[in-house]
Amino acid sequence: MIYDPKIWLKNYDKEVPPELDIQADCMMEYIEKRCQDYLSRPAFNFLGVQKSYKELFDGAYQFAKGLNEKGFGKGDVVAIHMPNIPHYLFAMLGALKAGCTITGISPLLSPDEAEHELNDCKAKVLVTLDVMFEEKIIKKKNELPHLNLILTANVGDYLPSFKSFLGKLLKKIPVGKIEPIEGKEIMPFVNFCKSFPAEPPSIQVGRDEMAIIQYTGGTTGPSKGAVLSHGNMLAGMSIFEKWVTSRDGEGRNLALFPYFHIGGLAICWGTFMRAGEQTLIPNPRDLKFLMKEWKSLKPTWGVMAPSLFILLLGEKEFHEMDFAEMEWCYSGSAPFSPEVLHEVEDIIGKGKITECYGMTETCAMNTGNPQRGMNKVGSVGLPYPSTHVRIVDIETGLKDMPLGEEGEIIISGPQVTKGYFNRPEETKNALRDHDGKTYLHTGDVGHMDEDGYVWIVDRVKDMLIVGGYKVFSAEVESKFYDNHEIKFCALIGIPNPEKAGSEIVKLYVQKNPEFSHISNEDLKAKLISFAKEKMAPYKVPKIIEFIDEMPLTGVGKVDKKVLRARN
Repeated sequence: MIYDPKIWLKNYDKEVPPELDIQADCMMEYIEKRCQDYLSRPAFNFLGVQKSYKELFDGAYQFAKGLNEKGFGKGDVVAIHMPNIPHYLFAMLGALKAGCTITGISPLLSPDEAEHELNDCKAKVLVTLDVMFEEKIIKKKNELPHLNLILTANVGDYLPSFKSFLGKLLKKIPVGKIEPIEGKEIMPFVNFCKSFPAEPPSIQVGRDEMAIIQYTGGTTGPSKGAVLSHGNMLAGMSIFEKWVTSRDGEGRNLALFPYFHIGGLAICWGTFMRAGEQTLIPNPRDLKFLMKEWKSLKPTWGVMAPSLFILLLGEKEFHEMDFAEMEWCYSGSAPFSPEVLHEVEDIIGKGKITECYGMTETCAMNTGNPQRGMNKVGSVGLPYPSTHVRIVDIETGLKDMPLGEEGEIIISGPQVTKGYFNRPEETKNALRDHDGKTYLHTGDVGHMDEDGYVWIVDRVKDMLIVGGYKVFSAEVESKFYDNHEIKFCALIGIPNPEKAGSEIVKLYVQKNPEFSHISNEDLKAKLISFAKEKMAPYKVPKIIEFIDEMPLTGVGKVDKKVLRARN
């Protein structure tokens, strides 16, 4: 087999083992043990309020006790429907302590989409922001048969009373209207927790039991829930521990990625595992607030999407900030243009940005560039410990592709999901046997070089067929980003009416405001000329459309589903 022996091991940092040795069985018990000596240390900061690890665990234990008293436990799903605010941490840890399974519901979902996920996983408990209740949940009150208990949260719940009162009075803190729903118990989350002592139930949870049902983005249809066991998540946390340089009780994480996304969960649990401190950012698009918190609390860690860096580059204040205490920042969720990456590193420090690659189905842990060794800009790095990566042909998924040639990336390892919740056919399609091992077919197209580094060129579903040739959209987009007039761009294919089975290349462009004086026609001519010089003829866009604002998903990816719907 081409990919055995693991050619990537030769480029591991010397402290990183080739295989994991996972000692624990349950996520919460492992975190409790790791944080036992740091209970007085800050666990999180939120709008000027700081809570210690003891306070965090006490709040989680109260919630766990309440769930237990209400009869919820193993096999029951607790859905958390909110941005990064304190309730999320209390509910997440408490639900797991009670033996329940958790799922994160994005606040950005429409009422129909939220209903789909709640019913798909048969959630019995919902912890939701009061505004989300008013705007989304109440509209579906008669279509959520599994829900028994709804707990509502307000952004100001954990702020000092005077600050919360003023915030609501001045309408800086939104407040949603709560009304009864027949057959469901509804009460404020904080009141529910206060009703119970910080005495968690004694429940034994095994490594193979469900910890999380994490929903995929649903870019090609309704979202589906990847089942992540305690063992899967422990493997992901163990990878983080071995791969990333950090000392227990010292790191500070800027929690920019939402906790309802697997990337946010991964860095959140990685911070817990180190007894680190988190600064909760409920809305990373609020750049002024983000920079204020960054300057005030001086994080040492961070995980960001390239699109957020692009937005920050447009802020004069970002260029003037002090990043001396920032040790590293992982970039994920989308490819990073080398041009933009170097521009960001000129500000925060050379070598501080590390590109990585993860998925919902793998606890966000597929590959990463070494933190201290060779970092290949544009690559997503090396397969993590205990992880095996192969590149197979796109058509059948059976033949290994030679090093350097594109194919579908497939992954095997202890962090890989056992399947999708109640979707046996989709599980069978995604998880397939190769040489006696189960591999996840990622749907990502890429290649591995002679050093074992993985390079992603596209998603299979985003790959275009133009006149019989494959066009990898991410590869083309990366080249276009060399033009500073572009803030965001996205390549899609539209059906070619003159040739069945072929597509026409279309490029969407959001201009950089600094170049607004350049007309669209002049910029279009420049981009076409650039493409003809730098790319094969079949890759050159036939249509370029300018757009005022590029649609982005909740984690900063360009939402091509929205762009395709425009055609």
